[in-house]
Amino acid sequence: MYGASLAAAPPGFDVAAMVTVLVTDDVRAALDTVKLTLALYIGGMGARSRNFHADVFARMGYAEVTERIQALYLAGRKEEACHAVPDELADGISLVGPAGRIRERLAPWRRSPVTSLLAMGPREETALRAVRDAVLG
Repeated sequence: MYGASLAAAPPGFDVAAMVTVLVTDDVRAALDTVKLTLALYIGGMGARSRNFHADVFARMGYAEVTERIQALYLAGRKEEACHAVPDELADGISLVGPAGRIRERLAPWRRSPVTSLLAMGPREETALRAVRDAVLG
């Protein structure tokens, strides 16, 4: 998605991405949490033509979905907007589930141009250690 923008980047250019990390056995609940946030950012941040977040997800191949989410959200149908966020999108931009699943889901991030992950979410020591161990392998 950012290939053309990064083509002229100097060596060592850091590409940082924020990623929601939720260490839990309840993957469904974790994905629903991510979807709630996505519905707000995609749907609740103004008209699509002026919504940076919706534009990013549209460039990722979710243009029709972002339009639907925004229409639902702006119509006050926020729960439906949340349910309209595809699991694939929520799972693709987050790291959720048990530590083993998070470790597996790190593979696409490692193949991407992202060089730094800014983990958002874990606060308790056990979760932080699980994330550290998943990242370090």
